[in-house]
Amino acid sequence: MPVVSPSSRSNRKPKGEGHSRRGEILAAAERIFVEHGYEGATIRKIADEVGLSSTALYMHFPDKGAILQEICREAFGRLIATGAALSALDAPPEVRLRRMIEAYAQFGFDHPNAYRLIYLTRPNEAREGAQSLSQELGAGVFSAFEQLVVEAVAAGRMKGDPRTIAQSIWAATHGVVSLVITKPYFPWVDRDTLVKTTLDAVFAGLLKS
Repeated sequence: MPVVSPSSRSNRKPKGEGHSRRGEILAAAERIFVEHGYEGATIRKIADEVGLSSTALYMHFPDKGAILQEICREAFGRLIATGAALSALDAPPEVRLRRMIEAYAQFGFDHPNAYRLIYLTRPNEAREGAQSLSQELGAGVFSAFEQLVVEAVAAGRMKGDPRTIAQSIWAATHGVVSLVITKPYFPWVDRDTLVKTTLDAVFAGLLKS
């Protein structure tokens, strides 16, 4: 599965039919940021990808920094909403915890470009507010996950320091997701099986019998 999806340039829409332009710009910019890096992702490249002039694109976003911030904001919004729904389930904390980290992995597989921008972009590329935005929203995602670990430890279902447990589970899952989406040429086994096997091993060492 290629990391960067092949793009197709859309024809310019007549005036009055541009209600979906913002979404098209974000999708195109996401691909270009990943493929060319922040410096190589010019406004002209993004505009050409969606069949706009640079001037017309500026009517939607003031600069590429604003585009990158919006990509991060939307991606984290999906993660936060999913996490909140799973956290509220009527189930033991370790079950909700497992569901939440599985959803995190699925998000990475379903949105590889957004995942790369959020979690794999080098600090010198995440400029103009995008890095601080990612840190702020990312902290919210991790906090919800860590809170379930705290509940599981308090309920006697997991053993160890909650923060260490939370970081260990996240690191293991991130490792699988980042490797699969950045090394597509490797002969990976079924990715769902890979995630399940990894999490089975991690949870087995952390859950109290």
